[in-house]
Amino acid sequence: MTILSYDDDVSSFVAAATRCSPAAAPPRPVRIPRARVRCCEDTLGVPRSRRPTHDTELAQSQRFPELVTPYGAASYLPHHHHQQRYPPPPRPRRIVLVRHGESEGNVDEAAYTRVPDPRIGLTPQGWRHAEDCGRRLRHLLSTGDGDDWKVYFYVSPYRRTLETLRGLGRAFEARRIAGVREEPRLREQDFGNFQDRDKMRVEKEIRRRYGRFFYRFPNGESAADVYDRITGFRETLRADIDIGRFQPPGERNPDMNVVLVSHGLTLRVFLMRWYKWTVSQFEGLANLANGGALVMQTGAGGRYSLLVHHSVDELREFGLTDDMIEDQKWQMTARPGELNYNFITNGPSFFTHFTHHHHDKHKAATDDDTGGSATTPS
Repeated sequence: MTILSYDDDVSSFVAAATRCSPAAAPPRPVRIPRARVRCCEDTLGVPRSRRPTHDTELAQSQRFPELVTPYGAASYLPHHHHQQRYPPPPRPRRIVLVRHGESEGNVDEAAYTRVPDPRIGLTPQGWRHAEDCGRRLRHLLSTGDGDDWKVYFYVSPYRRTLETLRGLGRAFEARRIAGVREEPRLREQDFGNFQDRDKMRVEKEIRRRYGRFFYRFPNGESAADVYDRITGFRETLRADIDIGRFQPPGERNPDMNVVLVSHGLTLRVFLMRWYKWTVSQFEGLANLANGGALVMQTGAGGRYSLLVHHSVDELREFGLTDDMIEDQKWQMTARPGELNYNFITNGPSFFTHFTHHHHDKHKAATDDDTGGSATTPS
């Protein structure tokens, strides 16, 4: 190493520093992982790409015994390129949305002033609603070629929904019930703890003027808040479908059915989230009757459509517009992973100048056909 004094010139100092300092290594490039977005049923049933090892596959099969199939443990998970890849578990044939039977709060609003909302139970008529719904569900689910159909329930933890589940469950033998999960995210919209009947009537009138989706009850929730938690539940449901959570170990039953036992607004928000309906479309929907049900059933391509089971008139009565019904027709034949680029929520309806441009072109064509501007007949 060369040591310099103040008497040495600057050039000598630079030379010495150059000899002593090692060359700086070039900076290493930083790899930024690409984000992958999976939305609703557009990717539901489409296998996720993974790079597993034997150990990770074994760990997956131990964590999720549902993946143990007749082909061996975790056989449908991605394998090495030289190994055979098996299809994912079959999707549930139907997702059925059930509103609870008539509750004490439906017939007496004063019940909410003395009983917490989660503890409001069914009336005798509500129990009959639940049992009637169970019989209708059994008839629906048992209609088919095979006799191996089963049903898996998700239920809100509120008393009236749990009692509805017990009522409709009387129509099923134990061997038909694949499982039950209590799901707090399916609970009723929170109206703010104990309710004052007169104040609640005022709040509901304010909601009518403010807008049903965005109005938040004092100390409670708006429908937009419900939308957020339903989004989380939809992710859970999608993951359960992808891994075959409803299939007991070793089974691949194609006639599995899922039933959500919940509340009117919550179920409407679920449909809004699933089918990407707009706020205005949501606000035009009617409430399901107590003990009523809507059936989302797989069509020819594997996607869920309301039109496989319901008629156009039934969906119009529920509040679906022409555009929404056309999308349901598309859902009947589309496959998972496909997008309906002609649906209202995919673009042009948000831009008014497209409509004006179409009107101007139509008017110009009319003027050309008549040789000038159109005149009003006398």
